[in-house]
Amino acid sequence: MNLSIVVPCYNEAENVPKLQREFFPVVAELATTHAVEVVFVDDGSTDETYQALTDAFVGDNEWHVPVRVERHPVNRGLGAALRTGFAPARGDIVVTTDSDGTYKFSEIPALLSRLTPDADMVTASPYHPAGGVAGVPPYRLVLSQGSSIIYRVLVSWKVHTYTSLFRAYRRKVVERVPFESNGFLAGTELLVNGMLMGYRVAEYPAVLYSRVHGTSKAKLARTIMAHLKFQAQVLLRRLNLAPRIEPRQAVGGQA
Repeated sequence: MNLSIVVPCYNEAENVPKLQREFFPVVAELATTHAVEVVFVDDGSTDETYQALTDAFVGDNEWHVPVRVERHPVNRGLGAALRTGFAPARGDIVVTTDSDGTYKFSEIPALLSRLTPDADMVTASPYHPAGGVAGVPPYRLVLSQGSSIIYRVLVSWKVHTYTSLFRAYRRKVVERVPFESNGFLAGTELLVNGMLMGYRVAEYPAVLYSRVHGTSKAKLARTIMAHLKFQAQVLLRRLNLAPRIEPRQAVGGQA
């Protein structure tokens, strides 16, 4: 299995030491059995994120893992960062993870273990009965849990969490499933559109932790409105009142 790990970053210079301590030992362990690459995307950071990532990981790093750092000249949002990260990724499996470790990097192998032949996507699920939440601000839970409940009604009650970034995808999913959002809706849009196109999803019950460094980049009002608009679109599709989702075409073998 070839594996690409895509890590969007915005003003995360303070978290680079954590990535060195907690993320790359996991990557190095995975590299003993798989061909692994890491793609960081600096989404227009105004701090030293790009330089810190480049200094720490690019070139002859101690883990002997190929690393590239893509860069947006201005902040474009999570969805844009994901598309930028997917484009050069070459893995048969693509993992996406937060750079701040709100889901433990050490759980990446367990996440991958859920990507059985019966699944095309695996999503971390703190709202699964076997998952959990630790120290996360209540306002984040209101948005995330509330949105997930609505998506459970609209799409599938079997999936408990629709808002996680911590996921594993088969390559065909990131190549073919369209998502338009440049913002925080993107991960949900990718999951929901994939499910509506017939791709199968498995959940990985996980614990969602609070950030240690920095602050959440979510813009609450904007994100709520984006979810409401997308939920209306999903409802229209479920009622056959809107066109079905068309697969996007990969260009030059890239997502």
